[in-house]
Amino acid sequence: MKILVTGKGGREHAILSALKASPGGHELFVCPGSDAMESLATRVAARDLAELIDWMKTNAIDLCVAGEEAWLVQDRGLANLCAQAGIPCWGPRKESAQLEASKIFAKKFLQRHGIPTADFTVATNVEEADAALTSVPIVLKFDGLAAGKGVAVCTQLDEAQAFVTDVLENRVFGAGDLLIEQCLTGPEISIFASVCDDTYQILMPARDYKRIGDADQGPNTGGMGAVASRQLATPELLQQIEKEIVQPTVAGLRQDHLPYRGFLYFGIMLTPDGPKVLEYNCRFGDPEAEAVLPMVQGDFASYVFAAANGELKPDLIHFKEGWSVCLISASAGYPASSRAGDLISGLDQVPASAQLFHCGTRRNDTGGFETNGGRVLAIVAQGETREAAKPVTFDGMQRRSDIATLHFD
Repeated sequence: MKILVTGKGGREHAILSALKASPGGHELFVCPGSDAMESLATRVAARDLAELIDWMKTNAIDLCVAGEEAWLVQDRGLANLCAQAGIPCWGPRKESAQLEASKIFAKKFLQRHGIPTADFTVATNVEEADAALTSVPIVLKFDGLAAGKGVAVCTQLDEAQAFVTDVLENRVFGAGDLLIEQCLTGPEISIFASVCDDTYQILMPARDYKRIGDADQGPNTGGMGAVASRQLATPELLQQIEKEIVQPTVAGLRQDHLPYRGFLYFGIMLTPDGPKVLEYNCRFGDPEAEAVLPMVQGDFASYVFAAANGELKPDLIHFKEGWSVCLISASAGYPASSRAGDLISGLDQVPASAQLFHCGTRRNDTGGFETNGGRVLAIVAQGETREAAKPVTFDGMQRRSDIATLHFD
């Protein structure tokens, strides 16, 4: 089978690794990919979606797997164009991917289908936002895609007003409205499901750590690490989440005529009043994918292929017992900026028991790897794993020391 994955980060590296580990010796491709992925897949260059679709048709691709979210909502939509070309795609249509592309669309969907979530208002300008800022803490979210950086949890009024100015006046994330949301409290959990029309399978739960510093201090990032284990949630909690959140979401997609085949991420806060949805992502989360996918056993490639063709086959995969821990190393300046070109050393010292996924790297002139993005590397292993990351280093490296320990008291 010929399989193409879209994307270039650590999540896509993890997806390719899971596909490579599947039986069958499949031929893998990635667009645009990265230098580190060349050992797993052939890289494909395409200027736009139309060119990529033409390439897939010419090369008889059997399956397209959507890694990153942008192409799902770009132009006419990756999955929509794949459907027109007769190429099975594991990723939702553009109209369905609005669950991630527009936070306001998602909130109205949740409200319409009676799915528990925080109360909210929408502001289209600074004046409307200022009128809604009556108390703190408060959560502010840019309506569109912002690579995980368009959310601010504000504990001070001046902090909230500064974010309002950035979003609605300075337009640092581009055009879009602002969602002003009640601040929920409690531990978070990431629930992933494979959704195939009106059927679904809940996968291994995870928890990510979004803030840059230890003890959840500092600004939000795209994620500084993650843990994955069935032990993150009791069977009773998972049953409640399935009944109150997952089932009505899948039913709501069908009711609203939003076709969906792909991974669906539920960011959930376990509040004193029960689990409530913080957000949807219409693909695997990052860095949770790097923690969850190494736990997959079975035939992942055949599983995704069957689901993309309309038949969910849960028996094709199962998950390891125990814990998986993902630790992210970020570049100097992240998340406000990132520094490229710092030489990475110690990659050959990572234990064989750990897995290394490249999030933002490139090869230099001597064949070594250097930084080329905000989040640079994900080191993943099962059990007591944080020691595995210590040999890897580069100038300006930022790394949390409390992944897999915080929130487990």
